[in-house]
Amino acid sequence: MKIAYIVPYVPNKIRTRPYNLINHLSKLGHDVVLFTLGSGESDFADAEHMKTVCKQVHYCVQPTWRSLLNCVVASASQKPLQSVYSWNQGFAKQLKNIIELRDEASGFDVIHVEHLRGSEYGVFLKSIFPNVPIVWDSVDSISHLFEQAVSQSGSLFGKAIMRFELKRTQNTEGYLVGRFDHVLVTSVTDKDALLRLVPAGKRSAPISVLSNGVDLNYFQPDRTVQREPETIVFSGKMSYHANISMMKYFVAEIMPKIWKRRPTTHLVIVGKDPSADVKNLANNPLITVTGTVNDIRPFLWKATVAVAPLVYGAGIQNKILEAMATGTPVVTTSKAISALQTVPGKDIIIADTSDDFSLEVLHLMENQDFRQGIAASGLRYVRNYHNWAMVSNQLLERYEETISMVRSRLL
Repeated sequence: MKIAYIVPYVPNKIRTRPYNLINHLSKLGHDVVLFTLGSGESDFADAEHMKTVCKQVHYCVQPTWRSLLNCVVASASQKPLQSVYSWNQGFAKQLKNIIELRDEASGFDVIHVEHLRGSEYGVFLKSIFPNVPIVWDSVDSISHLFEQAVSQSGSLFGKAIMRFELKRTQNTEGYLVGRFDHVLVTSVTDKDALLRLVPAGKRSAPISVLSNGVDLNYFQPDRTVQREPETIVFSGKMSYHANISMMKYFVAEIMPKIWKRRPTTHLVIVGKDPSADVKNLANNPLITVTGTVNDIRPFLWKATVAVAPLVYGAGIQNKILEAMATGTPVVTTSKAISALQTVPGKDIIIADTSDDFSLEVLHLMENQDFRQGIAASGLRYVRNYHNWAMVSNQLLERYEETISMVRSRLL
């Protein structure tokens, strides 16, 4: 199969979904031509690495000033800022020209466009190549995330931005699900959220749930590393508003209850670009904020418990899957497992109040057999349900369904 894969940010091990899907599609013998944008040396290096995986890589420099200018211009329109952030007219023309050239030869079987930030390229191409199957991987419903953030984000600035974006994002997502030939999301919750946005009298394209996976060759237990008896770990991109809210809530409402019984418990917050609020948490000597790390696994291997006290969010929490894959027991909230098929109390521990959350963390810390049982069951779950090879085969099935549907429409 010949696949044009459009991602508005360069795939890498942190941007795990496109990185692993592209890797596995290529391993299965499919020709993947990657179109992506970035800025700075790290993005360029990541794009160079993808050349070892893909048939071709077309990389466009997208300076931050251009993205910000796109947002300023769009603020006077009804377009959400997310949808224009990665728009580049020159890159769009390059896309068009390459697809036209390929079409004269053997052509692309399918075009895959990721995220709301990439959707403008998909709309642009659909207007030019209406008979080429285009799959839009929304990943999450961004408006569903914004809707939660408006009421639950701890940042006044963040709430203001979400309010500004919410209605226009809802309208745009409602339009987009009818514009493409197939839509992908990571959870049933996000699928339902998108379907609610479809305007009356309009039809949605087929929407399929395509879960995230874990690189099980990379994230796995290391029995040679000794776990520290009173260490809690949280991992995630620490400039992301939902993660900031999680940690502020956890430190303010849950950690004091844990420290009351176990006063030397250490919290480690691991992730790139921590906000000022997150950095300030490290003023407490029992809290470490690492910032960017080259390898997150040692922090997971050493921890007694991994936590994800989700206040709000969307899609699948990769941090949970990665912790489980390293054999680290996880405590989270019921909101965080809506996209998973885990069995609470067996594969993972669920607690929705600060009192319950602190008690569950303490129970794991103080009961080795229970802790090891949850860890082992969680590891089995991830291996059975979230390996990228399985997810990639599911994606190929969606491609084939979409291609068949478009062909039958043309007969």
